[in-house]
Amino acid sequence: MTIRVVIVEDSPTMRAILMSRLAREPDIEVVAAAANAAEGRQMIRELDPDVVTLDVEMPGMNGLDFLEKIMQLRPTPVIIVSGSTQEGNETTARALALGAVDCYAKTDNSAGLPMDDQGRLAGMIRQAAKVQFSARQPSSQRVASEARTSMRERPRLIAIGSSTGGVEALQILLGGFPENCPPTLVVQHINARFAPAVARTLDKSCPPRIVIAEADMPLKDGHVYIAPGDERHLSIGGAMNFHAKLRRGEPVSGHLPSVDVLFASVAEAAGAKAVGILLTGMGSDGARGLLAMAQKGAHTIAQDEATCTVFGMPRAAISLGAAGVIAPIGHIARHAFSKAA
Repeated sequence: MTIRVVIVEDSPTMRAILMSRLAREPDIEVVAAAANAAEGRQMIRELDPDVVTLDVEMPGMNGLDFLEKIMQLRPTPVIIVSGSTQEGNETTARALALGAVDCYAKTDNSAGLPMDDQGRLAGMIRQAAKVQFSARQPSSQRVASEARTSMRERPRLIAIGSSTGGVEALQILLGGFPENCPPTLVVQHINARFAPAVARTLDKSCPPRIVIAEADMPLKDGHVYIAPGDERHLSIGGAMNFHAKLRRGEPVSGHLPSVDVLFASVAEAAGAKAVGILLTGMGSDGARGLLAMAQKGAHTIAQDEATCTVFGMPRAAISLGAAGVIAPIGHIARHAFSKAA
């Protein structure tokens, strides 16, 4: 089946490059290319594409406002095409929190154009085309906020894994965490360029302090540590006083950093005193690690299909019997702090 794509990009040169790049792919067809949000809105309405690529730094209607309208009126998988400026990174992080499924970074070079990406954009589009927004139920921020009052048991550590659609899910999940939550570590599959901006975006809207993990950083209550995404695995060290570990290595379960690596380290270090949470994402990264945590007695939770952007990672964990609880995203914070919830 051919994947039909609409490109929304104000730069004629960039539009031509993106169209040329996608023309190489036999299963992808660019059905239209818009120069601004107004054109893009009309093309999306008329052509009903499978995927939209969106440059959020455009004149006229703000790209974030346009994305929000897309998600409200005609939910469609959107891939953000972002520049390399800090402002662009911040905008991309906010777009991911609004529901964009992935981000494609324009590579730094003298022309300001992307280098040959070896099919990375096409791969993103193929993954995005599998997203079925019509099956998703709206997540409840109200339910998430109620979870902050329901804490009855306190784990020593919380470990979270997420991928496609994960920034949006993390915003809801961490929005339900108490300000003094146990040390929490997150592996979100994301380009390293955008990870700091994602952390800042989440930090503005969630009660705990959210930062990028650094090597040997002590893990403290009230803090959430996000993997930097720079081809280093995030894990934990220590017995009584935990600290973050970052190490080079080979991909595990197809990813570097890998959720499986984080979960396996938490299983060994904290055992039954930990909580593992696996959120929306393509593939199976995290499934075996969540099983390792469950086998050590940890409380394990998988996001349910109805609120996932992509159910792949949770589905894989559930099929292994690794998830003690399967819950919608707005309820997971409550389950994380009480096995009885």
